[in-house]
Amino acid sequence: MDAYRGFVMILMAAELLNFQHLHESFPNSSLWALLAYHQSHVEWAGCSLHDLIQPSFSFLVGVALPYSVASRTALGQSFRTQFGHVLRRSFILILLGIFLRSVHATQTYFTFEDTLSQIGLGYPFLFLIGSSPRPRLVWSALGTILIGYWLAFILYPASPGFTYSAVGVPVDWPEHYTGLSAHFNKNSNLAWAFDTWFLNLFPREKPFLFNGGGYATLSFIPTLGTMLLGLIAGRTLRAGLPQGDILKRFLILGVAGISLGILLHVTGICPVVKRIWTPAWVLFSGGLCFGLLTFFYYVIDVSGHKKWAFPLIVVGMNSIAIYCLVHLIDRFIISSFYIHLGHGPFLLAGQAYEPLLIGMATLAVFYLILRWMYRRKLFIRI
Repeated sequence: MDAYRGFVMILMAAELLNFQHLHESFPNSSLWALLAYHQSHVEWAGCSLHDLIQPSFSFLVGVALPYSVASRTALGQSFRTQFGHVLRRSFILILLGIFLRSVHATQTYFTFEDTLSQIGLGYPFLFLIGSSPRPRLVWSALGTILIGYWLAFILYPASPGFTYSAVGVPVDWPEHYTGLSAHFNKNSNLAWAFDTWFLNLFPREKPFLFNGGGYATLSFIPTLGTMLLGLIAGRTLRAGLPQGDILKRFLILGVAGISLGILLHVTGICPVVKRIWTPAWVLFSGGLCFGLLTFFYYVIDVSGHKKWAFPLIVVGMNSIAIYCLVHLIDRFIISSFYIHLGHGPFLLAGQAYEPLLIGMATLAVFYLILRWMYRRKLFIRI
């Protein structure tokens, strides 16, 4: 789990390498084009490697829950005590998400689409569902979330004459859908309508009209579905099954999730869209998360190849720390390098590679901080 989590957090921090700049500098290079694509989010439907960061983070919260509950129960903590801890942690995550989104704002920027806020909103429900020993309850909750969320979007009227230019979407945007999928179009869906009411309840510099990326508060509901898939994985790991059976189950669930997600997309029932966390995205990304967990479980736990994963574990065991470091002090570190060393050391390979080299240096500083915390057993993670 920690190695997988570390891999995910490194993907997030690797934005500092700025592959897009290299792609623009060398437009004929297929390597930089590929790396730039997978270091950015897709415009709407589809998936890049970068799009798997948030679902993996959410998925792993579910994987870790059975271990956390078992540990606290062994310490004699009652259900009430554990639930109180869950509520406090959820509140902190929500506030931390708002804080990080407000760092460069002129006032508190109340928004709830940040990864931490989304997990915080769904975490109490995950705990309540996960507290039941009945596997059927988890599957029933997952089905209810997916079908109910899809149905809620479908019942919200899709207007053919909607003025997309008023919500930051070009009229001729190629990602517009028709039929059932039109109910999931950018900034004209149920989640967008909810936010035009909900987010305007908070103090703002100007009224909220739309989110430029199409992200929405209500995505925490299907994100709970992603966490439930992780919960299923966590319970499987703790069930005492032979390792071969665990791998088989994970592979079956992975293939099933990916296949169902693609099927819903190609049939026009529900598109695979991360930005509003459609039910098809829950299944598709959840299947990929099972695939990634299978890889790390096989290589580290089954095959016993652990040494190579140490840097990932260092990062994974301090996931909240690296998340905050990237959002809070990346500019400070970069400016400090330039103040004390100048641009010279980062121009050795040419101007086009300067952002890459300064990004690598910054990531090295982050790792040294996390390594220092690891050695002193200072762990900050969800």
